[in-house]
Amino acid sequence: MLPRPLTLAPVLAPVFAALLLANVGAPRNYALDAGASEVTAKVPFFGLSSKSMKFPEMSGKVRIVPGSPEAATIDVTFDATALEAPDETTLRRLRGDKFFWVEKYPTVRFVGKSLKLKSPTRGTLAGDLTARGVTKPQTLDVSFDVDPVKSSPGRAVRFTATTTIDRREYGMKSYQMIVGNKVDITMRARMVPN
Repeated sequence: MLPRPLTLAPVLAPVFAALLLANVGAPRNYALDAGASEVTAKVPFFGLSSKSMKFPEMSGKVRIVPGSPEAATIDVTFDATALEAPDETTLRRLRGDKFFWVEKYPTVRFVGKSLKLKSPTRGTLAGDLTARGVTKPQTLDVSFDVDPVKSSPGRAVRFTATTTIDRREYGMKSYQMIVGNKVDITMRARMVPN
């Protein structure tokens, strides 16, 4: 009787399975696509209308861990010196020392530390917002165009994040009879694998 040929399948199968599982749970790193991302802010004006501003220039990175969305992180820096407003007077005031004081504080930064998904594409992202040298905890409502945890590796992901802040908490206390204190912020961004 001839000996049966040695087969490696039973030995290698668990190794391949472990490699596949490890790959599924491997962190996915993204960079923000600055050309396809922006932040807008809207504040009440005289209680009758609102004024909007825009941060068109930003950079940042995102890390998502499949199977552990709570371990997701985001670190985004906005160029406050590139801030845009609807008119020159508003722009000058926003860039000045009563508001963002861009000469002294040229950037605004958000560092998200924990993503809690309520559905495959919606959730909240808790972190810290720094503006004008002041850092405060802030939570963003986020929505993704696809499930960021299960999306194909190598695929770009778009997301929208919204929150409301009180500008006084960041040292912006001027013009309270004219400009509202609550500021609605919306970030629309595209993140690409890197």
